[in-house]
Amino acid sequence: MVIAIDGPAGAGKSTISRLVADRYGWAYLDTGAMYRTVALLAREQGIAPSDGPELGLLAANVEIGFKPGPGGAPRIFAGCREVTREIRSQEVSAEVSEVSAHRLVREAMVARQRAIAEAGDVVMDGRDIGTVVCPGAEVKIFLTASNRERARRRRLELEEKGIIVGQAEMEKKIVARDEYDSGREVAPLKAAADAVVIDTTSMTIPQVVDKVEEEINRMVDAR
Repeated sequence: MVIAIDGPAGAGKSTISRLVADRYGWAYLDTGAMYRTVALLAREQGIAPSDGPELGLLAANVEIGFKPGPGGAPRIFAGCREVTREIRSQEVSAEVSEVSAHRLVREAMVARQRAIAEAGDVVMDGRDIGTVVCPGAEVKIFLTASNRERARRRRLELEEKGIIVGQAEMEKKIVARDEYDSGREVAPLKAAADAVVIDTTSMTIPQVVDKVEEEINRMVDAR
């Protein structure tokens, strides 16, 4: 079974996906980490975020690996080098949307993501899993939350890393990211027509996990 969990930044995709995968003993794939790895390597190699052909070549040839990490969060590798922390830097975050918007980059990453999905029993999170990567996924979830709440969550994540960002500034960044991702020509951010939309604004993490589990069990029972 393939579980597609999509949504904008700060909606809780990664946290919920990891917990759902752990609950069922399935694999978990953070597709956003794949694009972040390409963005990180592009910065290091001096490839501009606007250079689609060079980024596409990089994406087609980079070796991206995942290993189990603490708390269920995966460790990310570019070849033999671990880049788990580096791909979460503000510099990478500022460029990953533009890098991931290029058709050649997405084609390279989507091909790999589909290959992983073919093995089955996987929870995949991203922005286009249910619409592009795995339109045939048995369960499609689209998580969302208010701009204010998503910005608050992002601020807390950054504060844990010693980075202080104001609420107003973070909300502006959240809105700008949404507009860019939703308006891009290739694989825009949107809910699949048959996705279950869950507004997590006022929900606890266990409540969201339980809701996703309900949808999975409903699909299993219908088989």
